[in-house]
Amino acid sequence: MAETSASVGVVVVAAGAGTRLGADVPKAFVSVGGRTLLELALEQVFALGEPAQVVVVAPAHNLVLAQDVVRRTAGPAVEYVSVVPGGATRQESVSAGLAGLWPDVGVVLVHDAARPFVPTAIFQAVIERVRATGDGVIPGLPVIDTLKRIADDVAVEAVDRSIMSAVQTPQGFPRAELIAAYAATDRDYTDDAALFDAAGHTVRVIVGDPLGFKITTPWDLRRAEQLVGTTATTRNGIGIDIHAFDDSAPLWLGTVHWPDEPGLAGHSDGDALSHAICDALLSAAGLGDLGSRFGTSDPRFAGAHGDVFISATVDLVRGAGFVIQNVAVQVIGNRPRLSGRRAEVEKRLGELVGAPVSVAATTSDGLGFTGEGAGLAAIATALISR
Repeated sequence: MAETSASVGVVVVAAGAGTRLGADVPKAFVSVGGRTLLELALEQVFALGEPAQVVVVAPAHNLVLAQDVVRRTAGPAVEYVSVVPGGATRQESVSAGLAGLWPDVGVVLVHDAARPFVPTAIFQAVIERVRATGDGVIPGLPVIDTLKRIADDVAVEAVDRSIMSAVQTPQGFPRAELIAAYAATDRDYTDDAALFDAAGHTVRVIVGDPLGFKITTPWDLRRAEQLVGTTATTRNGIGIDIHAFDDSAPLWLGTVHWPDEPGLAGHSDGDALSHAICDALLSAAGLGDLGSRFGTSDPRFAGAHGDVFISATVDLVRGAGFVIQNVAVQVIGNRPRLSGRRAEVEKRLGELVGAPVSVAATTSDGLGFTGEGAGLAAIATALISR
C-alpha cells in the first residue's frame, strides 16, 4: 500500500440507512439485478482512465460487508481502496472519508453510492474541471418542471426555472480547500457544495446526466431494476492484429516468451495475439479500440508486454458493467508452432481475462505475407454480458 499513489481521491458515501426504501439492509447494500448499489457505483469509478484512491464510508456495523463488496468489485485495484466507518450524519461521514485520503491526493470527489449509474465520463469531467479552475465543481441538470414558491399550501408566484439546476454527485473540490471548509464549519449542510460555497469558494456547474438519479424510494429502486434489466444483454466483438517479423526482437505471443523465434515489430512487444484479444473485448463493450485507448504516441506503452494491455482492457470492460464470458483466438502464420504450448498460453490468458480463452492456429497455404513468412495475424472474438 505504501508504494501506491494517486492524485485523485474519491470518497464514496455508503453509510445511509435508507429507511425510505423499507429494506432490511443499509441502502448501499440493497441489490439491483444481483449487484449491490455500492458495487454498481464503484464500477463506474474503477473505469476512470487514471488511478484514484477510493475511500468507502460505510455504516460502522457493516464494515465487513463493505469490505467484501470492495474486494469483489475492485479486483486487482483493491490496494487503492479502503473502508472507514461513517458518522451519525452525512457530513460526519464525508469528514471521516476525507481523513482517510493519502497525502498526494490533490483533487477529491465526493459521491453518493445511492447514485449508482452516474457514467464514468461525468467523474472524469468533474476532475478535469477542478484541475482547470481550482474551484468546486458539481454536475447538474436543467429543471424541467414549472417551479412555484408556496406559502402554506398556496402557490404564491412562479420561480424562473432557467436559473435553477438539479444537483447531482460526484462533487469535486481541491482537497486542501475542502478540508479547511469542513474544519471551519459548525453547521450541517445538504451537500458538500453548499458547505464549500459557505466558506467563500466558487462552485461551478457542469452538465450532469439523467442516469445520475438518486435511489431514495421503492419507486426509484424499481426504476433501477428496470434499467439494469434493459441492459442485461449479451454482446460480441471482433479484433484483428497483424505484425511483421523482426529478427532483432524477442518473440512474445499470448504474453509468453518464445525463445529461438524471430520477434514481431511494433511500438510495444508486437504481441498480435494479445492485441487482437484487447480489440475484441473493447469492440464488444463499445469502448473503441487498442489504438484509441493505448496510442503509440504514449511513451508508457513503449515495449509493454501483452499482459499490460489485457489487464488494462479487462478493467475498462468490467468498469463499463460487463462480465467477460469467453474469448477465442485464431493465429494465422507459419511460425511459431502453437500446439506444444497451447495449454500454457490458454491458461495464462484465461487468468488475465478472468474467463475461458481458446487459442487455435492455422497457415494460409503459402499465400500472402503470412504464407511467405513475413509476419503473422491474429483474429479474436469475445463474448461479454451485462
